[in-house]
Amino acid sequence: MASKLSLNSTVKLISGYEMPLLGFGVYQTPKAECTDICKEALRIGYRHIDSASDYYNQGPAGASVAASGIPRNEVFFTTKVPMRRYPLSYENTVKLVDMALEETKLGYLDLVLIHSPYGGPENRKGAWRALVESVEAGKVRSIGVSNYGVHHLDELEQYIAQLETERGGKGKGGIISVGQWEVHPWLTRPDIVQWCRARGIVVQAYSPLLRAKRFGDPKVMALAEKYGKTEAQILLRWSLQRGLVPLVKSVKASRIAENAGLYDFELTEADVEDLATTEYISYAWDPTVEPLGA
Repeated sequence: MASKLSLNSTVKLISGYEMPLLGFGVYQTPKAECTDICKEALRIGYRHIDSASDYYNQGPAGASVAASGIPRNEVFFTTKVPMRRYPLSYENTVKLVDMALEETKLGYLDLVLIHSPYGGPENRKGAWRALVESVEAGKVRSIGVSNYGVHHLDELEQYIAQLETERGGKGKGGIISVGQWEVHPWLTRPDIVQWCRARGIVVQAYSPLLRAKRFGDPKVMALAEKYGKTEAQILLRWSLQRGLVPLVKSVKASRIAENAGLYDFELTEADVEDLATTEYISYAWDPTVEPLGA
């Protein structure tokens, strides 16, 4: 499978839609530069943009699609709810989906994720119900969660079953198509990944380059030398060959292009396995460990 991958490769979600396997993230991308930066990524060949309400740049990110001249249906656009001004709830999720549609001018959102489990059980359930209704209204195509621990996922699965009973049958509780977490060789999250794969949920990996904190690692450097690639390319290729959807970001055109140069080489299975560790090191935030009441 790995050797057949290309920048055009996609994965089919449970919702029935195709999602490109390499995503371009805009976390901390300056709002004033975001349209041009995303437009450059689209020019290079990316077709998957990952934004969020809390990044305060989803509008400029969405504007890059029209600016690029690429048809809307060829670009997969993600956003996340809630944001700092709007705590997690049913009402705020409805509001933020509409806000995202207004700001991006995209007509529909390919994927909306609950950004984190913070807010408590009832607010998590309310936010999920709002996303289910957004799908039914044609505003959103696929939905999922980000930064949930297995206990949060179990809670959501139970709530989906409850909604199905209340709302008239299978599928009426919504479908978890995608989950997004910090995943890399020093944080492989086997419990979460296994939970998702058992249910056909696609796992996206943010911070796949660990914010450059592991550049210089002997194993990564050795593989970079072996394949004549950069350390960033080795780590991204590792993500792809682990069956993940890595989300990579940069504001530099050269780095954006470099991060897409993953398809003229392939790590061996031994390389992939050897690079993975049993460590648990987070370089971002880690809401997965929070209790259900948080």
